[in-house]
Amino acid sequence: MSGSTGENFVKASTRAQWDKAAAGWNAHASEIRAWLEAATDAMLGMAGVAEGSRVLDVAAGAGEQTLAIAQRVGPRGFVLATDLSAAILALARDNAAHARFTNVQTQVADGEDLQVEAAGFDAAVCRLGLMLFPQPLRGLQEIHRALRPGAGVCTVVFSGPERNPCIAILMSSALKHAGLPARDPYLPGGLLSLGRPGLTDELFKAAGFQDVATTTMAAPFRLPSVEHYLDFVRASASPIQQLLDRLDKAAADAAWAEIRQRLSAFETPAGWEGPNELLLTAGRRR
Repeated sequence: MSGSTGENFVKASTRAQWDKAAAGWNAHASEIRAWLEAATDAMLGMAGVAEGSRVLDVAAGAGEQTLAIAQRVGPRGFVLATDLSAAILALARDNAAHARFTNVQTQVADGEDLQVEAAGFDAAVCRLGLMLFPQPLRGLQEIHRALRPGAGVCTVVFSGPERNPCIAILMSSALKHAGLPARDPYLPGGLLSLGRPGLTDELFKAAGFQDVATTTMAAPFRLPSVEHYLDFVRASASPIQQLLDRLDKAAADAAWAEIRQRLSAFETPAGWEGPNELLLTAGRRR
């Protein structure tokens, strides 16, 4: 693994947390699919994923979007799903096998050091992963290296805190109850770290991509109640777990009570609807 000792520690911690959260994330696959279906379809189109394409899926997680890629590329196509967490990637492999996709392979890999052949892919995607990289530019440079000339890429990240209030509530409440100061939401590696307008475009261009453009998309998370959202967060939101797992039971219970109270503001007559906004950035290798 490349990088400084500090970066390697962060990645080891991130890997451990996602190993722990893997089963919970996978268990909520249907809710995640409904939440991100429109964004996933747009991402695949913007990356130029088509029948017969060889596609690199970076930070693939449990592979919910990997299956959508495999369906789109068909039996003549190919998908390589990579992730830092071996545990969550094992679930992606199992999910592909269960769906009887024979055109999917998995590879445990650091997104900033993919260890894949150069110029071997027709398209690449990264859905809700790039913002967690300590050095996202390095990750984009790796994707650039992996793509053939003319190939497309599209990433999906969260926009800023004002457009993603549920994430802002989760983080601010968790930090407060952990006795930690408020953080700059745009610090590298955070859920909202790439939300500053124009930042992903700058990174894409610095990595060597051309025809770079970002599209903003609303992605409300609709669930029957706030309790369903809290169940999802407890089971699968690794960055929140990293903070709240350090607390004793009384402190953790107090944190969850405040989070529940604040998130209840998004209850509607039809259920709970948490606002989210995504940034889809696309580019093409020269």
